[in-house]
Amino acid sequence: MGLHSELKLAVPWGHIALKVWGSQKNPPVLCLHGWLDNANSFDRLIPLLPQDFCYMAMDFGGHGLSSHYNPGLPYYQQNFVSEVRRVATAFKWNQFNLLGHSFGGCVGGTFACMFPEMVDKLILLDSTPFFLDSNEMENILTYRRRNIEHTLQVEASQKKSLRAVSPEEMLQGFLNNNSHLDKDCGELILQRGTTKVDAGLVLNRDRRISWPENSFDFISKEMFVHSAKSLQASVLMIKALQGYYDVRRVNDADKAPMHFMVDTLRSTLKEVRCAAREVDGLGTCQLLAPLKFLWISWVGTTPDPKSRQASSLYGRSPDIWNI
Repeated sequence: MGLHSELKLAVPWGHIALKVWGSQKNPPVLCLHGWLDNANSFDRLIPLLPQDFCYMAMDFGGHGLSSHYNPGLPYYQQNFVSEVRRVATAFKWNQFNLLGHSFGGCVGGTFACMFPEMVDKLILLDSTPFFLDSNEMENILTYRRRNIEHTLQVEASQKKSLRAVSPEEMLQGFLNNNSHLDKDCGELILQRGTTKVDAGLVLNRDRRISWPENSFDFISKEMFVHSAKSLQASVLMIKALQGYYDVRRVNDADKAPMHFMVDTLRSTLKEVRCAAREVDGLGTCQLLAPLKFLWISWVGTTPDPKSRQASSLYGRSPDIWNI
């Protein structure tokens, strides 16, 4: 499936950029990228998926080719949920599917609970519908403070020009900060995440966007149970065994919050399919490509059982969460 078009949707602060695969006459699938990523995250996955859907990958505000927020406005998870609603309104979707990777899955999960009648299927790639406050209760106020202080610091330094570096230095710095990515994946993300200037490359992302926990919305277990009851969508959760189990790596050993969310969804929803699949690499590009068979099976087409890749994915029942 080739790239059909690049679109820009007008919003009060500028525009939201989207990549579109397939005919817009087909059922829509809105693809939501992870923290500090962009729409290129899905370039390797979407060409492998069934062609009877229209796939739209958006850049969140301040990411990729989308406009930065107006001066004085910080970035919070709720803002990105609102962006999803703006996209749905612009295309006049009454109902659509959501495919979210990492942070994008949390945005999609929040949207699906707030606007349950609008989401038919919710696909979470190495993600959960919400972030629980189980391991963060003592830190939440600190995170909120950091977000405000960081925004003010960036605004105070806006007169300074962005530092341009060579493509090689940009890629190496990116890979140093994202050790789970290989060179090809780094180049793919930077294609959309940088702009070429006379002196080299500069990052496109808004510098007001800092550590993810500073912008996330953490909720209690009680709130999660209540929110899950509002879901009308079918939910498919796919987890990389080496991926994140919490917002911060330091809490990865505590898998209780993840188990709680999976158990809650299983007991609440009519259809939940949870699968654990260990893949080469932890992030965006490496994670997405091997998951095509799970998607194809979920929409009604079973892979050839003789296929080596299909066998590796279906060695266990796809509704078993093995963590």
